[in-house]
Amino acid sequence: MTDQKTPPVVLVDGSSYLFRAYHALPPLTTSKNQPTGAIKGVISMLRRLEQDFPGSKMVVVFDAKGKTFRHDMYEEYKANRPPMPEDLGSQIEPIHEIVKAMGLPLLIVPGVEADDVIGTLAHEATSKGIDVVVSTGDKDMAQLVSDHVTLINTMTETRMDRAGVIDKFGVTPEQIIDYLALVGDKVDNIPGVNKCGPKTAVKWLESYQDLDTVMAHADEIKGKIGEYLREATDTLPLSRELATIKTDVELEFGLEDLQHREQDDSQLLELFREYEFRTWIAELEAGDDKDAGASDSASSDTPAKAPVEKQYSVITDQQELDDWLARLKQAPLFAFDTETTSLRYSEAEIVGVSFAIEPGEAAYVPLAHDYMGAPEQLDRDAVLNQLKPLLEDPEQAKVGQNLKYDKNVLANHGITLEGIAEDTMLESYVLNSVASRHDMDSLARQYLDETTITFESIAGKGAKQLTFNQIELEKAGPYAAEDADITLRLHQTLKPLLEQTGRLASVYRDIDLPLVPVLSRMEQRGALINASTLRRHSQELAERMAELEQEAHEVAGETFNLGSPKQLQSIFYEKMGLPVIKKTPKGAPSTAEPVLQELAHDHELPRLILEHRSLSKLKSTYTDTLPELISHRTGRVHTSYHQAVTATGRLSSSEPNLQNIPIRSEQGRRIRQAFVAPDGYKLVAADYSQIELRIMAHLSGDKGLLTAFEKGEDIHRATAAEVFGVSVDEVSADQRRSAKAINFGLIYGMSAFGLSRQLDVERKVAQEYIDRYFDRYPGVLKYMDNIRKQAHDDGYVETLFGRRLYLPEINARNKQMQQAAERTAINAPMQGTAADIIKRAMIDVEAWLLKEHADEARMTMQVHDELILEVKESAVDRIRDGLIQRMSAAAELDVPLLVEAGVGDNWDQAH
Repeated sequence: MTDQKTPPVVLVDGSSYLFRAYHALPPLTTSKNQPTGAIKGVISMLRRLEQDFPGSKMVVVFDAKGKTFRHDMYEEYKANRPPMPEDLGSQIEPIHEIVKAMGLPLLIVPGVEADDVIGTLAHEATSKGIDVVVSTGDKDMAQLVSDHVTLINTMTETRMDRAGVIDKFGVTPEQIIDYLALVGDKVDNIPGVNKCGPKTAVKWLESYQDLDTVMAHADEIKGKIGEYLREATDTLPLSRELATIKTDVELEFGLEDLQHREQDDSQLLELFREYEFRTWIAELEAGDDKDAGASDSASSDTPAKAPVEKQYSVITDQQELDDWLARLKQAPLFAFDTETTSLRYSEAEIVGVSFAIEPGEAAYVPLAHDYMGAPEQLDRDAVLNQLKPLLEDPEQAKVGQNLKYDKNVLANHGITLEGIAEDTMLESYVLNSVASRHDMDSLARQYLDETTITFESIAGKGAKQLTFNQIELEKAGPYAAEDADITLRLHQTLKPLLEQTGRLASVYRDIDLPLVPVLSRMEQRGALINASTLRRHSQELAERMAELEQEAHEVAGETFNLGSPKQLQSIFYEKMGLPVIKKTPKGAPSTAEPVLQELAHDHELPRLILEHRSLSKLKSTYTDTLPELISHRTGRVHTSYHQAVTATGRLSSSEPNLQNIPIRSEQGRRIRQAFVAPDGYKLVAADYSQIELRIMAHLSGDKGLLTAFEKGEDIHRATAAEVFGVSVDEVSADQRRSAKAINFGLIYGMSAFGLSRQLDVERKVAQEYIDRYFDRYPGVLKYMDNIRKQAHDDGYVETLFGRRLYLPEINARNKQMQQAAERTAINAPMQGTAADIIKRAMIDVEAWLLKEHADEARMTMQVHDELILEVKESAVDRIRDGLIQRMSAAAELDVPLLVEAGVGDNWDQAH
């Protein structure tokens, strides 16, 4: 907001938010099956705007039904746009009714679009010296931006002023209309110039400033794109008109006439009851005028979330602690949380613990606050001894937010946390992995409409940030107690949503939650690393990097800093005249990795720079860093596995990131050689062979793929035989390599262009390979077409076990975003199913080892589709056979799950 007396006018493009709100959360319905997801999303956004712009006049604008003046200009306008989904259409009228009950002016003007009404009102406001904020998700609105008009996208919390338009589009707001005219819009059916993408439009407008001048100089533009421009000169004025937002619509009202009326609480209450928005009902009934962002459950089965009266206590008295412990023992479920000295579980010590049994009532027990003047606290060891039987009781149900961390920290104090009954981080993640981040502060905003006390607000920021033991109890107490309270309330909100959404409750209950103790034990065990091997490797990397630097200087004909983008830009583009493939947001030629990879096909220097960067990353990330991560206490490296980071369900890891160690390069293998077995043990590494291709065969039901896998054929050789029309015995090494690229490329949505670059063949040849592949495996093509359609219809795809991946951009107006979402829709069921399978295997393998072989074998690492175990030398054959058997049985597919297991003194040998 600007620093002025008159607050800005807020103009809301309601229509632009409908689809985004529709796909932002799991499909919500009332007990009478009325869809409510879009209603909730749009109204939450409006409530958020009211909070962000107090005192501002707010006007909500929606498109009217029927044709507009643009259809009169061009009959085919928006002809390509798919019809609105029925369950979205049924939510528009309820949104209008709620907006009116909120007292907000609602405008629906026939014959024009919402954009034109907003453009006209924005023009009126700025002509009167009033600033304007346009709340929209529509890129076309960038043409309205000026010194007095700013765009905000309330759903992504992004703002766009003049500088923002230039950064995003590469042109000024005044050039946006001409930019849109050149690029065209397939969804709105604005013709534009054939094959003219954003880069070309920006280049032309940089050279010629405006569309008229571009058309006047069309003869100067060479190549096929020049021909396309000249072909379009007759229709470009029409494209410009279609893309232009009107700022002079004859309205029957002005800004002064659009007054905010008093909110009609009784009408709102009736509507909220009808659509079962329980939080908002409770707020109105309590007269508690809360702000935006509520995340109501829309089911009659969900318990109402009444406004919570908070009673938080700090326990420094033994009797009070005893009273709480007695209550905890009687509770069917209690929330539990630890406060510690570090986010790294292997180093963290407990500073205090908190509990909650009922919403709004929570307690914090400080145990090790040691700042100057800290009050006397209960003895940590004594309290933890009192808590130990309760925390170690598997029948005493606990709920927490990321309880794996608390389990690891308690282990540092000799306590084995059992009874992990619920975890709110995982409930949120399984419910919708992409709806928000899964930290407590984000979840409280998303699902409870609450702003929590942040750690930074009590501990400070940066280098001066305090650790929890240094924070005064007056601040630490409410923060810690709130953690337990919010956790309990989040569980009460999220669990019903999980239960009523597809098979998500099973994914949570049978896969993600049981994995928590498995991962915790793996983290605590850690992996053994030979530091001297890594140091030797680091030295060799440094020597090779020095050689590459020397070679690069010789090729360039001068010395320069290989890590300096400016110096690289100068040498690549000014001195050597290499083609500019992509520019930075500020207009400079890019030296980013994808650009260098493209240039490296034809030029030596980019290849040298890429190799240098790759080795530098390995050195800094692994060979230099891994020895520093070895715990002084255990002599091992303890990674952290993250269950709620990737969209598809795969695990990730950090400190160190085991998933990113290169598999195929010699340098990556050298790093794996540093992961070693202890004396008397071997490493056993077992991984699924071509699991995603096997899942593709199962999901697609393609007879050719199924037959190849059932016969145990080399799938890449079999595919090569089909695609190249030769017998399996005649397949050459190059043909097999090409078939492998096709097999894996297609399940990741690779285009003919991408395949042509990978195989170094012409695009036409790559397309022929793809066409032949689909001719031989028609079931795969049918699966891909079906899953794309399903994703567009439902807004999500599912794994074999019912895990969902929501695709918010699947119906985006931006074609590139939509195509990226379609590629994800094809791959996510395979990648997500593979992730589910290895999680199921880990749960089964860990239970088997603990029960039957606790003294002989232990699982220490999980990387992609691979499990790594430390096994006593005397038990290797038995454990390897049992491991293969259990991993193979982790899912029932229409093709065998093939598991390959190796044995060695280090990870590379075993792999």
